[in-house]
Amino acid sequence: MHIVVCVKQVPDSAQIRVHPVTNTIMRQGVPAIVNPYDLFSLEAALQLKDRHGGRVTVISMGPPQAEAALKKCIAYGADEAILVTDRAFAGADTLATSFALASAIRQIEKDLRVDLVFTGKQTIDGDTAQVGPGIARRLGMQLLTYVSQIDTLDLDAGNIRVRRRAEGGVQLLETRLPCLITMLEGTSDMRFATMENMFRAARYQTRIWDKDAAGIEDTGKIGLKGSPTLVSKVFAPKPLSRRADIIDTESHEPRDLALTLVGKLFTQHPELRDSLAQQDA
Repeated sequence: MHIVVCVKQVPDSAQIRVHPVTNTIMRQGVPAIVNPYDLFSLEAALQLKDRHGGRVTVISMGPPQAEAALKKCIAYGADEAILVTDRAFAGADTLATSFALASAIRQIEKDLRVDLVFTGKQTIDGDTAQVGPGIARRLGMQLLTYVSQIDTLDLDAGNIRVRRRAEGGVQLLETRLPCLITMLEGTSDMRFATMENMFRAARYQTRIWDKDAAGIEDTGKIGLKGSPTLVSKVFAPKPLSRRADIIDTESHEPRDLALTLVGKLFTQHPELRDSLAQQDA
């Protein structure tokens, strides 16, 4: 079994600032981390490897410094790491990114068949959740999104059964391999890196692919040329100037709390009382 996990190095969103004049993201001095959602996918892939054997390859598209994220994945237990990096990829949106990663996965398949592809449900810097489905569409794979649990994997029959979180409940889905899975957050705790794997990661030579090694012939589909998305403005939300109201009640009984809260709302928003009265009439 061969599993490919797509990861991305992203700026720590807790420390990102927006320039007050240009409205652009200020990345200077912001530490880079592995996209947290991708770590849930990596852990799911490593658990399947523990149970069924096989290999786990991690792949990322990004600048040369993204190699640090891939080495961290090696420390967790991944077998191989590939960094797809080229100045031609600069400015890529989700459409161009999915095209480049899908092309690279096709190149991986030339050496060893890919049975499963994992991605996080989204990245914390873009929050689009489009790259995973885009890769699946380009590779012609079945797509399982928002997966919360992998129930069974039958390599002989070529089937996988998963639980997918949906509105109103959980869906039990089964499909054939190969397929692409986007994992939800909180599905499992990321394992600790072993000392052996950390030493291996420190010595590991990441495979670096440019656009030619990734099998990309049409440069019009990557980078800015292949990115139709236009961002008109980036801005930070305005901080709340109003503090929370503290409401005192005679008792902590649910009925008294509810009556006090409703009375407070009607006092602050008298039009709400009139609107409810009209609906009731």
